[in-house]
Amino acid sequence: MRAFLRALAGAICLQLSLTALAAPPVVFTTDEAFDAASVSAYTGAHDAIYAHIDANLPAHLSELQRWVRQPSVSAQNRGIQEMAALLASDLEALGFRDVALVPTAGHPGVFGFYDAGAARTLVVYMMYDVQPEETGWQVGAFDGALVDTDLGRVLMARGATNQKGPERAFLNAVASTIAVTGKLPVNLLVVAEGEEELGSPHFPEIINAYRDRLKAADGVMFPFNSQSPTGEVGFNLGVKGAVLFELEAHGAPRGGPQRAEIHSSLKAIVDAPAWRLVQALATLTTPDGNDVRVPGFYDDIRPPTFDEQRLVNAMAKDSAAREAGMRQSLAVDRFIDDLTGRDLIARQLFGTTLNINGLWSGYTGVGMKTILPHVATARLDVRLVPNQTPGGQLERIRAHLDANGFDDIELRKLSGYPPAQTPLDAPLVSTAISVFNKWGHVPNVAPRLAGSAPYYVFTDWLKLPNLAVGLGHGSGAHAPNEYMVIEPKEGSSIAGLADVEKFYVDMLYAMAEASGD
Repeated sequence: MRAFLRALAGAICLQLSLTALAAPPVVFTTDEAFDAASVSAYTGAHDAIYAHIDANLPAHLSELQRWVRQPSVSAQNRGIQEMAALLASDLEALGFRDVALVPTAGHPGVFGFYDAGAARTLVVYMMYDVQPEETGWQVGAFDGALVDTDLGRVLMARGATNQKGPERAFLNAVASTIAVTGKLPVNLLVVAEGEEELGSPHFPEIINAYRDRLKAADGVMFPFNSQSPTGEVGFNLGVKGAVLFELEAHGAPRGGPQRAEIHSSLKAIVDAPAWRLVQALATLTTPDGNDVRVPGFYDDIRPPTFDEQRLVNAMAKDSAAREAGMRQSLAVDRFIDDLTGRDLIARQLFGTTLNINGLWSGYTGVGMKTILPHVATARLDVRLVPNQTPGGQLERIRAHLDANGFDDIELRKLSGYPPAQTPLDAPLVSTAISVFNKWGHVPNVAPRLAGSAPYYVFTDWLKLPNLAVGLGHGSGAHAPNEYMVIEPKEGSSIAGLADVEKFYVDMLYAMAEASGD
């Protein structure tokens, strides 16, 4: 009887500890909306540079193709050294000095300085690595092929939009500006990494090598295709952070097989690590996976600021069409809790997550192999919002597993970094909006991207505003048939390669002219 009561008490305690801890609602205190159209459009015109871009467009396209034809798969360490050397060589050819391959404990970084003798300095962040190619490509992933689509002629290749295409387009704009005027209107500091697709574990080493020079700059720009398939423009003032980790169950010490898989008939008398892992995972969330049961998981989330609320209010206007496009592109019938409008945007941008990326154990090949695996592994990620930290969330998950009797489950951190935020009133933000407005694309400005990037090294360490901006459209990042539009179909408001480059020219001059340079 005592044993039964102990078991019952344990079950009750476990159930209480697994009570759903619902995500806190996002509270809005204003209905005021930010109006990007109220920012005066940039009025500069650089016709000679624009003409040079038009005249050299075939050569400029060849530069994009040259970049995407060089594999640089960070996960496989394939072509990484070659791509880093290619980038460094291109910077030197453009007149950058102090160009260096920056050693790290992982893949090398690339640094370069263009001294224009200007009053203002712009840091240009680049990533030169890409994801592995998948099956299902229409063309070779590294062929750099031009393909005719419903959107027009596109460059279809791994890295076409994420991120080699827009980055090389920016350098094309730099090349035309120097060719016509002899120098740039601002100084440039290029800092590039080859591990963004791995979670940027060694990017801080690159930043630390040039910290004093970088923090004296006026802002950071990440060349980016900011247009949707319909031509709408949007950019983000921040990103979520992320922490990636693995949970693993082994045969020891709970009685399962310790050295290798065994025959599945032995399940009658031997514990199974795979079931152990599944049970541990099941304690982390509600059955639908939408609310996290880890105590304290939501505690550090700060509410949206007044400016962030204004941005979301503007985004929510006429959002139905965008939501329909999202459902179609994502191939989903509905969003969690049938959210729409401002509530949907708020959940996506201000909500934290706990997601399973993959599960593996035992045999999954052709035919049958009846085994009891000795190890089972799950890879997970958490998307972090201000003021959450990677270490804080992992500590909570570890404590939760231990408290619920899963102290034997191994937790391995793979990578992680905190969220980053640029304030709406930063001069670089109004400069970007003014250039978009000149081009007739009033931008949707979001508080942050729901995804992650290592921008914290700029916003938190160097105290610099950071924006990912640019005209142009691409899609298919991390998927087959990734593309960037080069020649949009007639009547489209998507920018072709020439206008993408002209936008970057205007960004450089608008930044310089904003300071009276």
